[in-house]
Amino acid sequence: MKLLEDRIRQDGKIFPGDVLKVDSFLNHRIDVALLSQIGKEFYKRYQNEGVSLILTVEASGIGVACLAAEAFGCPVLFAKKSKTSNIGDNFWSATAHSYTHGNDNTLIVSKDYLGKGERILILDDFLANGCAATALTEICAQAGTTVVGIGAVIEKTYQKGGDALRQKGFRVESLARIASMSPEAGIKFC
Repeated sequence: MKLLEDRIRQDGKIFPGDVLKVDSFLNHRIDVALLSQIGKEFYKRYQNEGVSLILTVEASGIGVACLAAEAFGCPVLFAKKSKTSNIGDNFWSATAHSYTHGNDNTLIVSKDYLGKGERILILDDFLANGCAATALTEICAQAGTTVVGIGAVIEKTYQKGGDALRQKGFRVESLARIASMSPEAGIKFC
């Protein structure tokens, strides 16, 4: 998606530790007009899959998921990173390592909102090692749902998470695919 790649080139910043900082428009301060276009692009790619629910992880994926859900006309469900008192013991869970935060999170989704018959589109802001997306697919398997696709706004293809998910048979669509990046050479897209 050229619009997204141009925005990443313009406002993205490469930080030590292989971190691409895009929080000025994607996942902290949100450019809603851009996310609306991103949501429409995900709809264009998955419109024939019968998506009944979009699943993401708190917090960075929620904005993207909401604007995509508007295009699909379906609800959004986000996995919580910690158990809250109002969820009780009625939940699906899986563990995901956070590359950005350097820790493991137990992702939790209430059984009240995810169950058999759902056709799930998993969306997130980044796909690198694939840990969050893999955990969400595990939760979907526990719930007996069908994952019709996994979408990422930005995929770091050199970190192989997308490849691993594709090898498991998932349809993965990423709107900006980064082949390499460094402060010296900048960002190279696939």
